[in-house]
Amino acid sequence: MFELPELTVIAAQMNDVLPGLVVAAGTIGVSPHRFVWYDREPEEFAALTAGLRVGRAWAEGKWLFVPLEPGRVLLIGEWGGRIRYHADAADLPAKRHLDLTFTTGAALSATTQMWGGVHLVEAGREREVKYVKDMRPTPLDERFDRAYFGELVAAAGQDGRRSVKGLLTQEQLIPGLGNAIAQDIMARARLHPRRPLSTLDEVRLEGLYEAITETVRAVIAAGGRSDERDLFGHPGGYARLMDARAVGRPCVTCGTPVEKISYLGGACYFCPACQT
Repeated sequence: MFELPELTVIAAQMNDVLPGLVVAAGTIGVSPHRFVWYDREPEEFAALTAGLRVGRAWAEGKWLFVPLEPGRVLLIGEWGGRIRYHADAADLPAKRHLDLTFTTGAALSATTQMWGGVHLVEAGREREVKYVKDMRPTPLDERFDRAYFGELVAAAGQDGRRSVKGLLTQEQLIPGLGNAIAQDIMARARLHPRRPLSTLDEVRLEGLYEAITETVRAVIAAGGRSDERDLFGHPGGYARLMDARAVGRPCVTCGTPVEKISYLGGACYFCPACQT
């Protein structure tokens, strides 16, 4: 599933090729999928998008925002699949859940193997969409500073039950992070997934904050994770430190074999010696 770094890369790539293109036709629901949610009927979506011009896209959390001017914003979120630019609309995949074809003959498509949401809203009302309206600052937001992070951790860990992985992956406390990038964040911070937030001292808190911001920026700089593909179908250049391939291999820091556990609805990969 796309996380904040991948969507940030895709938004930047969109801004290289899409601004100014005029929509000839907008289509949703070509391939029925019970776990793709739309806020428009296909006929309505087509009527509202025709003739609109693409503006400059941006990403926040796990959501991609694409202005369609004048007056609309297309939101694609919680997407576990592909978002792809096609220089020739003839190359659109047969299975897709959203596409925009342009008067130039190019096209944009979005397909998911998992789930996702597609919303077409009036410009200025994009913050009213569920999962967007209450979004907290992301690690790329200037508000996500050390003071804010300390307050976030204190509030999340006050009952003594919330763990480090829980902070990184549950309830979008830190928007845009998911189980994939969380593994490398915990490895960099040298923290066990189950470690309670309430046990972190100032040194550990500082290390976790730096691990979050540095990992997110490292993935973006590499063009996304190597197990995801960008707007043009190319895999990212960021090879994860901790994933299924790491199990049983020596930790790059201390040489202890990497282990796997199941925790909070997903697999965790960690070094039992480094990550305490």
